[in-house]
Amino acid sequence: MAPGMQKSSAHHMEFGTQIMPGSGVLFRLWAPDAGKVDLCLEDLNGSQQFFAMEKRDNGWFDCLNLQTVPGNLYRFRVNGGLLVPDPASRCQDDDVHGPSVVVDPESFDWQDDGWTGRPWHEAVIYELHVGCFSPEGSFSGIIERLDYLADLGVTAIELMPIADFPGRRNWGYDGVLLFAPDRVYGQPDDLKNLVQAAHARGLMVFLDVVYNHFGPEGNYLHVYGRNAFFTERHHTPWGAAINFDGPQSRTVRDFYIHNALYWLEEYHLDGLRFDAVHVIKDDSRPDILEDIAQAMQNGPGKERQVHLVLENDNNEPRYLGRSVNGSPKYYAAQWNDDLHHACHVMLTNERDGYYMDYADAPLHHLGRCLTEGFAYQGEPSLYRHGACRGGASKHLPPTAFVSFLQNHDQVGNRAMGERLIKLTADPILKLAVALFLLAPSPPLLFMGEEYGAETPFLFFCDFGPDLADKVANGRRRELARFPRFRDVEQRRNISDPGDPQSFSRSCLQWPAVEEPGNEWQHFYKGLLELRHTKIVPRLAGLTGANGHYRLLGRKALQVQWLLGDGAELSVLVQFGGEPLNNIRRPHRAILYADPAEDKTVWQDDTLPPRSIIWYLND
Repeated sequence: MAPGMQKSSAHHMEFGTQIMPGSGVLFRLWAPDAGKVDLCLEDLNGSQQFFAMEKRDNGWFDCLNLQTVPGNLYRFRVNGGLLVPDPASRCQDDDVHGPSVVVDPESFDWQDDGWTGRPWHEAVIYELHVGCFSPEGSFSGIIERLDYLADLGVTAIELMPIADFPGRRNWGYDGVLLFAPDRVYGQPDDLKNLVQAAHARGLMVFLDVVYNHFGPEGNYLHVYGRNAFFTERHHTPWGAAINFDGPQSRTVRDFYIHNALYWLEEYHLDGLRFDAVHVIKDDSRPDILEDIAQAMQNGPGKERQVHLVLENDNNEPRYLGRSVNGSPKYYAAQWNDDLHHACHVMLTNERDGYYMDYADAPLHHLGRCLTEGFAYQGEPSLYRHGACRGGASKHLPPTAFVSFLQNHDQVGNRAMGERLIKLTADPILKLAVALFLLAPSPPLLFMGEEYGAETPFLFFCDFGPDLADKVANGRRRELARFPRFRDVEQRRNISDPGDPQSFSRSCLQWPAVEEPGNEWQHFYKGLLELRHTKIVPRLAGLTGANGHYRLLGRKALQVQWLLGDGAELSVLVQFGGEPLNNIRRPHRAILYADPAEDKTVWQDDTLPPRSIIWYLND
């Protein structure tokens, strides 16, 4: 790597704590609904000292305490009563209800100054849950597997959300303290060590962040900022929406902009994945997503390559637009659920839930995803009761869409958490893997799929008894909409999210991959090596409107792309169990074939049953 600019090891903001150059710590809290706020300093024995905070304009309170040092514990007392943690806490001593810890972000000795990131088109993403990925269930445990991931051909790891959540087990989407890595995974410095170790191996690190809601337990913002931080003008599945566009929304917007910059600057992360942005309600222009992207470009994006990725069920292409030079105007890419759903229908023939939108012509939807991005570009959705979904995306390059066959949602939201390897036959699954790993769009793997993991990934959490019962019963009611779970007895087989075994059963069993001769691991590694050596070098400069597809019978597809260097990449894939005759195969070099190429199998005008063949024309 070429030497990069010196990166800041701290993100400076008006929220939370600031270590002062002389001595002491400045504490700040935005509490527009509070009349009085006190700083409470605590020690490990439980003794407390209180200091009045000065009330400033626009709902701010602050206090400079000269005796405070990093490592001290603190909370805020609101209106002389309830003690609450710092909403911008960098670290929690004892879960979401306990005291916050003063952290000096400048104290970590970063050694990655030469790291400037990697180009987006090189991305091969490996999504993992920190608690389930390694036996240790920690940031440090991931470090032990980084060499394995780099050798596999992964170029980026993506951590499911780590913001402090209630209890010891959670997917992460119930976070309530958005600046504090959950202590169950380790200290802030442990996360920094992970990022630094990944960079030393050429790996990017992305983090999944949740800006559409807070979890149901441990969010104290409603105590001192409910009328400003939340709004009844918009509603979400979790209740009142976060106030991004109403009175006093400027500070709320700044809170989230700073959070995004904080992870990128203070932890040297290479990118963020924004969860379910279609649930974010913001009528202003620029909206909060555009503001965050602009802040990134004006900040860490000036020093190194930083990539922002969306999950957006609305299929809005405006966030994915490219500048004249081909760089993203806002976001590098979006998770392509359409591609997953089309593939899933092809592989499993499941047609309930949102799969009904792809059941009529899964191969057509798949071809459109591979060449144009979205399958739904304004067409009515049966699943959404006829509402039109999405916008035109053909003008966007394939690199604007992250492809996957599995991820935490698509496995974990199933009642039994089954992976694809339990739902479809190996030969068909291998065709789909060879298709999405060699196509131009950046691929994403879900932890363990590369070695054929059969462990489920179940929905799990660790709430108090009353809330835990509500979550379990609510999940069973939701799944009762599906035919196979309309029977009460069947619903009783659904795992309880609050049962510790739902978590332990979801943890990877690594001995399976450590045994020699793992066929799945060898298969993935070989395809990723082919991707990196033959395809990735040709992706720079890739534009939109350069892909075409056509259906070949009921279960076969032909796709071709013009790559950034002018080369033509094409594929023929036959999911059906019968040979397909009278196929005009390209007369060019074969890049990959399964079954392996030989004269008896690959005749000039025949596509064998359950087969795939890739061509690359220099």
